[in-house]
This record gives sequence, C-alpha cells and structure tokens, in this order.
Amino acid sequence: MAHCPAAAFNPGMGQSILLLTGELYEDLELHYPRLRLREAGHWPVVAGPAAGGVYRGKHGYPSTADRALHDVDAAAFAGIVLPGGWMPDALRRDLRVLELVRAFDRAGKVVASICHGGWICISAGIVRGRRYTGSLGIRDDLQNAGAVWVDAPAVVDGHHISARKPDDLPEFCAALLAALG
Repeated sequence: MAHCPAAAFNPGMGQSILLLTGELYEDLELHYPRLRLREAGHWPVVAGPAAGGVYRGKHGYPSTADRALHDVDAAAFAGIVLPGGWMPDALRRDLRVLELVRAFDRAGKVVASICHGGWICISAGIVRGRRYTGSLGIRDDLQNAGAVWVDAPAVVDGHHISARKPDDLPEFCAALLAALG
C-alpha cells in the first residue's frame, strides 16, 4: 500500500499528520491510525530513523518511512502520532525526536500517544499536570513524570490524546479525528 507523500498534501483536502516508526513498533498502533487518517481525508506521513527505511513491527508487519525523523519540521504538520511497542524506548533517547515532540506541544498541535508511546512524551517533559493514560507498564513512569493517571480507553487533555493498548484504537482514533476537526 502506497503512502501519501507530504509533497502531495492539499490544504483543502485535509491535514498532514506525522506518525513515527522504528524497529519493533506496535503494528496495529501505527497502521490503524494511518489508515483511519487517510480514510478521513488527511495525509499521514511516516517518519523513521532513515527515509525509505523499512522497519519491522513487533508482530512482523513492515512499515516504510516516508521521511527521516531528522528531516521533519513540526511546522509542516497538524499533529503527531506516537505508536507504542518497544520503538518508543529507542526513539526517546534521540534528542532530535524529543525536540520535535516538544515543538508540537509548544505550538498546541495534536500530540497523540498510545500504549508505550507515552514514554516519548515523558522523556520530552510534556506530561506534568496533564491527564494521561498508556500501557499499564508505563503507569508509574507517567505518574513519576507528574501526569495524572486515568484508566480509560482514550484520554483527551487539551491537545494531548492518549490511549492504553491496541484494543483502544477505535476510541483513540475517534478522539484523534475529532481533535483534527
């Protein structure tokens, strides 16, 4: 399935949304939102460590990066989606990724994380005082970073959207699409 390149973005047709990928991302948490965004008329752009790189999901499904993470600018996108899996643990160690996520937050753009994707938000320092959810495995991490833990399928706090696990993808994507208008 071909990705919609950002160069083809038509402002009258939807908004460009950045999704992150990398080795051992949670397969459904990347592809389900990407497809829902396309279905709603938006332009999902997948960014990974290398443009054109192919990354293996936890369950073996590949994703191809349209862009390199270090070549994207938050100003070109309406929001960012941070899938879970083990990928967030690697990406949160990259200072450029953290600055990119902080730029989305500072601009008041959508920051959407699911499952372990919240690790990136924690490391970026943008969860303090916000209502958040995520995998039960990062509940303590969120609370220790100052977030207010909520055990719900999807939590919206301003321009932040979070969800717990793949089973919550319908609620997560409904909240994401509502936030994008």
